[in-house]
Amino acid sequence: MQVYCLNTLAELVRYAEDWDRLSSGVPFRSWTWLSTWWRHYGPARPADRAPQLAVPCVFDDHERLVGLGPWYLGRSAAGGRVLRMLGSGEVCSDYLSILAQPGMETIVADALVEFLMARPAAQGGDAPQWDLLELDGVDAEDRGVASLAEHFAQQGAIVHRRPGLNCWRLMLPTTWDGYYELFSKNRAKQLRRLERIYLESGRAVLRMVERADELPAAMDLFIGMHQRRRQSLGEPGSFASPRFTAFFREVLPPLFRSGHVQFYGLEVDGRPAASEYLLTGDGALYAYQAAIEPDARKHEPGKLINLAMMRRAVAQGYRAFDFLRGDEPYKANLRAQPRPSTRWRIVPNRAAARWRHSLWLAGRSLKHLFRRNPATAQALALRDAQPPSAAEPAASK
Repeated sequence: MQVYCLNTLAELVRYAEDWDRLSSGVPFRSWTWLSTWWRHYGPARPADRAPQLAVPCVFDDHERLVGLGPWYLGRSAAGGRVLRMLGSGEVCSDYLSILAQPGMETIVADALVEFLMARPAAQGGDAPQWDLLELDGVDAEDRGVASLAEHFAQQGAIVHRRPGLNCWRLMLPTTWDGYYELFSKNRAKQLRRLERIYLESGRAVLRMVERADELPAAMDLFIGMHQRRRQSLGEPGSFASPRFTAFFREVLPPLFRSGHVQFYGLEVDGRPAASEYLLTGDGALYAYQAAIEPDARKHEPGKLINLAMMRRAVAQGYRAFDFLRGDEPYKANLRAQPRPSTRWRIVPNRAAARWRHSLWLAGRSLKHLFRRNPATAQALALRDAQPPSAAEPAASK
């Protein structure tokens, strides 16, 4: 295995098809999603804090790409030089991982660790100098990242693992009647009544964007509806962020053209009531973002659009409907099951990096102490802020 670190999109674009081949069909790992993310969330920072792409690529003896670490290198006062996942942060990508040829996860993980943990002289200046590797949005059962963490630990690195937010996934039945069998009789009766009154009567109509030239208008409608709903709840809304808005407008058209986006609108009594777009891949639908018209809440448009989309998903033969990260109650109400995610911190065996990690652990401990017993934590903080008295030498504290 040979490992080379590529630092620009121009270098990486020649491997775009291989990148997608290694992504296991997960849309958040795709070249389109992550390269678009980088264009909007990478270089657009102050020059002195600009991050750098740092994607170590693993090639076999035939010079075929068999794995990579989809990362970038940034800086922070607390973490130093930090390797993070492309797609992280505001965009909130889920199921991120290292990319590897199926069956080669352990081999790829070992090659990446050897490359990153080698001494600078052995790296030939190719590998990034780093103090912390942060991996977020990782499925708790992800084999590739688990292998990566295991190999790092064997090389003497500190590996810190903590739970993240759950993703929620509904394994779809083969028939629509099978979906109702997941509920109690009373709950199934309520849902069937909602379906009958609105969907079967034609009062509510689910419309799917069929052509690329229909997408811009659907996106405009979605943004307006989403913002009205969030602002009615006293929140700024996702599209208050110019960078997220620009990312949304750029990433959806190519994903739509390649068949990896389904964009829906729900009309009730002839008026827009809800909208949602789903990412597709690996036999699953991923419900990334939704919008509800505040004035239509009396019709329960959220329930209606979910029912209509899932009914269509069953008819299309999808095996899973994934509601992604976040423990909102409606996901369990729709009979989705939690899938734990994991956040990893990996620290190389260097004094400065370990010192920073110790400070981070101390900060977390203090934060937990404040949460459990605010009065005691505040008293300790005030005590430690006082200078030692003449009767109590500083060395004794």
